[in-house]
Amino acid sequence: MRIATTIFLTDETITPVRLARELEQRGFAGLYLPEHTHIPVSRDTPYPAGGDLPPEYGRTLDPFVALGQAAAVTERLALGTGITLIAQHDPIVLAKQIATLDHLSGGRYTLGLGFGWNVEEAADHGVTWSTRRELGRDRMALMRALWTEEPIEHEGEFGSVQASHAYPKPVQKPRGPVTGPRTLIGGAAGPRLFAHIAEYADGWLPIGGRGLTESVPVLRAAWEAAGRDPEQLQVVPYAVLPSAGKLAHYAELGVQEVVLQLPPAGEAEVLRTLDDYAQYL
Repeated sequence: MRIATTIFLTDETITPVRLARELEQRGFAGLYLPEHTHIPVSRDTPYPAGGDLPPEYGRTLDPFVALGQAAAVTERLALGTGITLIAQHDPIVLAKQIATLDHLSGGRYTLGLGFGWNVEEAADHGVTWSTRRELGRDRMALMRALWTEEPIEHEGEFGSVQASHAYPKPVQKPRGPVTGPRTLIGGAAGPRLFAHIAEYADGWLPIGGRGLTESVPVLRAAWEAAGRDPEQLQVVPYAVLPSAGKLAHYAELGVQEVVLQLPPAGEAEVLRTLDDYAQYL
């Protein structure tokens, strides 16, 4: 099982360069970074985990800039977003950012995408909350049009692009309905989410990894009903606080990668946590 990590990197934490070097030297498989462009102070949307919203949510570094730094100082470390808030991006610009990072890192990028939880943040990006999932689906289709080898156009409900020359291309070749980098969708289990995963992703990025015993068979059924190869489905529990029993349970479910949560802290505390997590490598 590959052991990757995630962290809220901020202007107050360990730097991307220092962390990436330590992860690669210690044998961790990857680094995934979350995204929040801003957190409106109105705070009308409650924090999903309950209580006050931790301050790091309003201080996160841009994940693509931070991962670019990480890519430049490593050779093997996988790099991912967990998650890219796809509805909040211009898809033409995002397609270029993703393809550039994947190209410069030698195909090490994983697009972990999701649809968000903060209504006010999304609203400032012009996102209508009730249609954000369909908007994200349409933006993925537009980006796939730009990532194809032969120029094709996309005319969608929410946006369009002419048949265009757009390089670089993501390194990974098309597989089934998926074009672009390895793509995982985050979110709570449910038929709508599982339909999206089966349609245009490589798998699921379940936050916290709870309830997988019940959810994974349902996802597998939706995946196979869509004509996807059952051997290709990837389930990657995300932001996990590990224990030996928990990781053994994931392995029984066929999980091949787990993303462990690091504290949003300075260098000393993060390195101590990596020392503790080394037992799982």
